[in-house]
Amino acid sequence: MASLSLDSCASCAEHRTKSLVRLGLSPDKWDYLIALAGNPNTGKSTVFNALTGLRQHTGNWPGKTVVRAEGAFEHGGKRIKIVDLPGTYSLQAGSVDEEVARDFVLFGRPDVTVVVVDATRLERNLNLVLQILEITDRVVVFLNLMDEARRHGVAVDPVRLEKELGVPVVPGVARQDSGIDELMAAAIDVASGKRTTSPFRVGSYAAEVESAVVGLAPVVESVYPEVPNARWVALRLLNADEAVQEAVRSGELGQLTRGDEHAVRQPPPEFERQRLLDAATRWRWDLPADFHDVVTQHCYDAAEGVAGRAQMAGLKRAGFSFDRKLDKALTSRVYGFPLMLLILAVVFWITIEGANVPSGMLAGLLIDQAHPWLTGLAASASVPWWLSGFVLDGVYLATAWVIAVMLPPMAIFFPVFTLLEDFGYLPRVAFNLDSLFKKAGAHGKQALTMCMGFGCNAAGVVATRVIDSPRERLIAIITNNFSLCNGRWPTQILIATIFIGALAPPSLGGLVSAAAVVFIALLGITMMFLSSWLLSRTVLRGEATSFSLELPPYRPPRILQTLYTSIIDRTLIVLWRAVVFAAPAGAVIWLIANISVGGESLAQHMVGWLNPVGLLLGLNGVILLAYVVAIPANEIVIPTVLMLTVLTGGLAGGAGAGVMFEADSAGATAELLRAGGWTLLTGVNLMLFSLLHNPCSTTIYTIYRETRSAKWTTVATALPLAMGFTVCFLVAQVWRLVAA
Repeated sequence: MASLSLDSCASCAEHRTKSLVRLGLSPDKWDYLIALAGNPNTGKSTVFNALTGLRQHTGNWPGKTVVRAEGAFEHGGKRIKIVDLPGTYSLQAGSVDEEVARDFVLFGRPDVTVVVVDATRLERNLNLVLQILEITDRVVVFLNLMDEARRHGVAVDPVRLEKELGVPVVPGVARQDSGIDELMAAAIDVASGKRTTSPFRVGSYAAEVESAVVGLAPVVESVYPEVPNARWVALRLLNADEAVQEAVRSGELGQLTRGDEHAVRQPPPEFERQRLLDAATRWRWDLPADFHDVVTQHCYDAAEGVAGRAQMAGLKRAGFSFDRKLDKALTSRVYGFPLMLLILAVVFWITIEGANVPSGMLAGLLIDQAHPWLTGLAASASVPWWLSGFVLDGVYLATAWVIAVMLPPMAIFFPVFTLLEDFGYLPRVAFNLDSLFKKAGAHGKQALTMCMGFGCNAAGVVATRVIDSPRERLIAIITNNFSLCNGRWPTQILIATIFIGALAPPSLGGLVSAAAVVFIALLGITMMFLSSWLLSRTVLRGEATSFSLELPPYRPPRILQTLYTSIIDRTLIVLWRAVVFAAPAGAVIWLIANISVGGESLAQHMVGWLNPVGLLLGLNGVILLAYVVAIPANEIVIPTVLMLTVLTGGLAGGAGAGVMFEADSAGATAELLRAGGWTLLTGVNLMLFSLLHNPCSTTIYTIYRETRSAKWTTVATALPLAMGFTVCFLVAQVWRLVAA
């Protein structure tokens, strides 16, 4: 962690301001700063949303890929700023999430830290509470999910827990807004100093560790006499914590006090700071090899003791029978995978079938009605044909196609996906696939980003932020394109219906077509595992890291909030990026179809150049050109293919050069494609190439934003394209050999 220069620091207040600016906050916009901490799956985000409502925004922590959520509101005439820290199980700085949370509590010095605790899992949650109490005494504990605790026969005495911890404990149910007002009152009392606390501190450690702590703590106190907890600082120095060492070295540690913030505190002399670091190094040699394990176990033992004294005795424990019965099926070695595939298939079916009607309505409104009306308006205003064509037939039509085809599936898939997440099923998917990803040298959480990629690859790339390891996160980013996003489903379904379904009897055509599309989706998952395995053994060599995966209790999804967050935070943001890239693509498509050289359009020349390569791959020049000019959005591939087929083949149909269109039915589309020279091989290889080709420009842009690397963006773009060319070439050659 970067240090601060203390030469011009007149007071702790000024130093705190600099620390907050470094952490990405503007200290002049609130009266009280609240940090919201807690384990994953404790309802921390629900508390955050209950406090802030819609007055919130998200971003990244400075220099990190970890998402930061902030909110602001007023309470009792005071302006409150609340920062939602990453969900984490400890503050040992063993991961980016832990480092961010620890640094904010330590160096950001919030006026109060609210720790959200799951009442059904008190012992495990108290481990984090005790670690935070070692850093700051301004803490309020929110005992959440009290309704679930009662349902499972778990009884926690908040009064006794408050007495044990020495800080306010507020029971409640955040999803029902129960206890939120009491929580804010307690937090303001602690932040303002109206209520003082006497936090619980972990006692003595094993003899070897305790002797080192007892030996080093007096040195800490002599160099930094006003530090709040010398034992905690000693422990972190003995653990060689880089952030704390740097705070000692720079003198920043001396500013971390709750005394008079306007008092001037000069850093200790440099030789004194070095004396402390040298003492820590000497004592470190006397520590046992399992020092870290001893400290961790001691904290867990203390948490167990506090939890045991706070939980009421004499009640019948009902247990988690429902959760366990459901988990026996959903995480079973026998039934887990079939059920997972069945659930995902149902999600895809709901998305595809549910999107048909709204997609048709949007297409009818934006394309069938608005486009002719705008064209007629331009004609009546005597707008030059080239300007009308460029703007309306090119830019507008491409944008309209993207909105009509992309918006409805995303508006269905993302909410359904989020409902599964809220219900608690997605961690079970990661659990089921963890062993496979580990064998491929990837991270188990890649299962979650893979599922998100089925909705949109750009959203899947952003979702890789949940992976701590930079190497494994890169693997997840590079391979996410193998998830068949919703922009490619229409192409898959149409081509499968025309070429694969036609091979079966009419009564079975739909089933055969659906099976072909499912096969392509499963092939994508297989290619993801294969490419992850290759990357982890070549350019991204390394072992798969271990991680803690908590299976949260099943909970009723929050439907209204899910609709808001999934549509605003995911659907509209991704759609806007796609529209930004689709508009210039439409312009390019219109231009190459209408600019002629030597009596032929640029599109005809380019198709002629690409045809030999396309035929070698079992495709054709029209398909290759369509994927080049339609790179901003897969949704416009089929309209572009049909327009180019009519243009280059001199066929009847369409609405003019450069005007994208779709036929009235699958049968009409089949006739047009077959007239353009398409065969069963062309259809099969188009389905393969639709899966195995470069990401759309929206995803490429997102990859660059997440990696900040042109090198890895190029790899993520070129790898699937190379695999697509290879697979299509091999299939074409084998097909022709067998046919011969």
